[in-house]
Amino acid sequence: MKAVVSHDTKDFYYEESIPVITKDQKRDYTFPIYNLLVILDLSSNSLAGQIPEEISLLIGLTNLNLSNNELTGAIPNQIGDLRQLDSLDLSFNEFSVSIPSSLSALTYLSHLNLSYNNLSGAIPSGQQLQALDNQMYIFIGNHGLCGDPVGRNCSTHDVEQSGLKDIDHMPSVYLAMSIGFVVGLWTVFCTMLMKRTWRAAFFQFIDMTYDMVYVQVAVRWARMMEKIQDGAP
Repeated sequence: MKAVVSHDTKDFYYEESIPVITKDQKRDYTFPIYNLLVILDLSSNSLAGQIPEEISLLIGLTNLNLSNNELTGAIPNQIGDLRQLDSLDLSFNEFSVSIPSSLSALTYLSHLNLSYNNLSGAIPSGQQLQALDNQMYIFIGNHGLCGDPVGRNCSTHDVEQSGLKDIDHMPSVYLAMSIGFVVGLWTVFCTMLMKRTWRAAFFQFIDMTYDMVYVQVAVRWARMMEKIQDGAP
């Protein structure tokens, strides 16, 4: 069985009951029960994991506070179905990815706090979101966000993020080059140890190079000394 709720000329379909198992006993909570829940405050409870998509069933919520926990993942797009929300606080968690555009559909929203997460991308536009007070405070602590409220141009910010990713890869490149150099050097060294003819040829080449460089330096030094002596009074 399903119940149909009409709100703002749009129909939403919800299950008539929610099965909950407690102490090996299954209980069905019918639609009017969870429809009456208007305030849900689970802040500062060390909650971890992601917000379940089923939160959209709590259509009567006006106040949702999940701040100061260890929640991760993306903010579910289904939060936009909670059309009665007046206050939403998801601050001080570890939410990532972008802010769902569905938040702009919360026409009753008067308080929003998404500060100090790992959110990134463009901040959704919408008359309701733009009308909220303390725009900077709402999004503070999310260094990956861009848009008017945080004063970062999204096109410029994307270029900066791309550059930072390239910089992050540089240590790996240097490490690979170092490993390649060491492996190549040891390969040559071990080969010379195993083959006498190669070893003899290598040292002969070193001696020839040394003699050639020594002769060139000695000749140039002698010519320079002659010029200095000729120029002396």
